[in-house]
Amino acid sequence: MLPALADWYANAPTAPGTRLHQLGAFASFLASPGPIAALASQLLGRPARPVRAIAFDKSPVTNWALGWHQDRTINVAARAEVEGYGPWTVKQGSPHVEPPFALIGAMITLRIHLDPVTPDNAPLEIALGSHRQGYIPEARISAVVAASEVAACLARHGDIWAYATPILHASRRSTITGSRRVLQVDYSAETLPAPLEWVLQN
Repeated sequence: MLPALADWYANAPTAPGTRLHQLGAFASFLASPGPIAALASQLLGRPARPVRAIAFDKSPVTNWALGWHQDRTINVAARAEVEGYGPWTVKQGSPHVEPPFALIGAMITLRIHLDPVTPDNAPLEIALGSHRQGYIPEARISAVVAASEVAACLARHGDIWAYATPILHASRRSTITGSRRVLQVDYSAETLPAPLEWVLQN
């Protein structure tokens, strides 16, 4: 998969994060019965499918910091009013909605690293155990982080990190030259209530 991912990045627009709407060349790896989908299914204990993919490229051209937060929205094919789903936002032209938090709590996120991640090039930081606290209001995030052990997700080329989607996480700006390319994929074993549909298609 890594050569195909490198080719994709070589032709991708310069942006901090690009949302994928089709799996394309990555389908045989990310969707069932591919090896990465199999890993996600094993970790969730149920057959899972990829439901959102974002290609990050932190470089001298696209260098950013991200404060502590929970991922609380999902990417869907089209907006539809369904009880318990809202508010709505649009990210890179694609509809996102905040679902009942139980749906987020049952998801897992995998990060596939195309480049080494060192202490100097902005590793993802996570507040260990914070995913067990459920929905964390914005006003409580700083206190939860302060009371948690924080880990930096260092990686080698080709490593995959997996974490519970609702875990509190953050990222600093890189302090070195070069790229830190990561494909982040969310997995779920759940079906959305009609007419909502997951956006990511094979």
